[in-house]
Amino acid sequence: MSTDPEIATLRDRCKRLEALQAAALAVHDSLEPREVLQRLVGEAVRLTGATSGSLVLRNPNSNLLEIEAAIGLPKSAAVLLLPIGKGVTGWVVVHGESVRVGDVRSDPRYVMVRPEVRSELAVPIRLDGESRGALNVDSEQVDAFSHADEEFLTDLARHAAIVIRNTWSLEQARRKTTLANAIARIARRMNTAFGLDEILELVSRDAAELVGAKLGSVLMIGDDPELLEVRASHGAGPDYTGRVGLSVNDSLVGVVLRRRRPQQWEDVRASRLYQSTEVARREGLVSLLSVPLIVAGRPQGVLNVYTAQRHTFSNEEIESLSALAELTAVALERARLAERIGMTEELLRQNERLGALGMLAAEVAHEIRNPLTVMKMLYHSLNLDFPAGDPRQEDFRLMGEKMDLLNRIVEQVLDFARHAEPHFEKQSLAALLGDLQLLTRHKLRSHNVELRLDLPAQPVEVRADRGQLEQAFLNLVLNALEAMPQGGSIVVSCEPTLIGDGIPGVRLLFSDTGLGLPPNFDPHRGRLLGSAKKGGTGLGLAVVQRVIEGHRGRIEFRSAPGQGTTVEVQLPMDPSG
Repeated sequence: MSTDPEIATLRDRCKRLEALQAAALAVHDSLEPREVLQRLVGEAVRLTGATSGSLVLRNPNSNLLEIEAAIGLPKSAAVLLLPIGKGVTGWVVVHGESVRVGDVRSDPRYVMVRPEVRSELAVPIRLDGESRGALNVDSEQVDAFSHADEEFLTDLARHAAIVIRNTWSLEQARRKTTLANAIARIARRMNTAFGLDEILELVSRDAAELVGAKLGSVLMIGDDPELLEVRASHGAGPDYTGRVGLSVNDSLVGVVLRRRRPQQWEDVRASRLYQSTEVARREGLVSLLSVPLIVAGRPQGVLNVYTAQRHTFSNEEIESLSALAELTAVALERARLAERIGMTEELLRQNERLGALGMLAAEVAHEIRNPLTVMKMLYHSLNLDFPAGDPRQEDFRLMGEKMDLLNRIVEQVLDFARHAEPHFEKQSLAALLGDLQLLTRHKLRSHNVELRLDLPAQPVEVRADRGQLEQAFLNLVLNALEAMPQGGSIVVSCEPTLIGDGIPGVRLLFSDTGLGLPPNFDPHRGRLLGSAKKGGTGLGLAVVQRVIEGHRGRIEFRSAPGQGTTVEVQLPMDPSG
């Protein structure tokens, strides 16, 4: 016959089995996971005789323990965040083992939440074999919990793990759907943006909103291939936007660019490679996720997001930001193609205008040349001989000179209108520029201008029409000379490089210390700086452009009034290829 204690034990076990069965039904029937977790904690407190209880989970983004459900805790404790490993509960999460503490006052691991607590029982919550949280109960009595309580709490923890797994799976699916929808919206918005700056501004904002970050930014390689510069940002202050360029080789995000894969840092303020720790502190930037921007197969920059608190970016967040970076690369390539198409259309329009101008110039020159020839014949047939001192003799001489000048102008116009095709042969740029220096030495000396050649040790050769290049380079030097009435210097340098879409070529720089280009300078009309020169034909720059374009090259101007001018000429090694 059973004794009263045995009957009490059986009744207690039945109650706990009933509670476990009810918990199992709640797990499978309820659509509100927080209510289920709260109910499990309530059963744990009720059936162990505890005075308070809680369920804590490890936040994978912050690596802190967060209370998901609680009974009997003060409000201040219900929102308490604990570092992993802190307190009895933190120890259980780290080691994945249950702990019964008979008297918390004698256990150094205990973190006091309520001063009345005397004993504690905590069991781990396991997900896929890994300890991810803990179920915990406290009592105001010493040695309040038994081995049976521990087994009961362990069973409840298993049910809690099912709820948490289902919740996380659902949350992960929702998160993926949200991110996918966000990426789709971003793609549609980017499809309507064509300007490079507009696209980058959209991307920096969307990146920050996509992962709930404090700051989003796009850094790209600028004129210096060794530096990354801030091209766009969202949520940044003046300290961040005013930073100097970051070294590709020595900076934190430079690692992402070189390795071509995403990387995250939990706290940039503590990283020795982060070059702007003071900026990060002033701007309130903590965790960083950076993904590379690969445009046309080449790394061109990075897309960054910063959080204001410690945060571990999930795989979904990394994948989403990487997808956004890929969209950005496509949009950038499209924007650059649009710019090239625009430039090509403008060049076509210019060529049409120049073609029409050439036809008109040839027609006008022919019309002028015929009566001019007659005038010259009649002039010479007059054979006038005036007495010495007669002022008409000087008038007669000037008339002859002006007709000769008109004839030379007509010849220049006709030469320009003929559009002679270049004859490509292998040419040494050092030899060509050396002859140019020799050809212009007297004129340069008379104007107190020094021409220096800065050439590489290795010879640089191109396939080109020597006569046409000499004419173009001579025009550039003479126009630079006109811009230095008080003297100065011209430096001509060249180096092999890649131009356009990675085509082997050469870059030449003609840099002077002259007056610079005027604000209203139009590189497609008239001379570089000599359009107003007395007696000039205004064809200097047109000739240069025609020659460079005939060699499938390009020409650019960098100048400011009073600060000199640099003309950059890019030529392919073999323009016929």
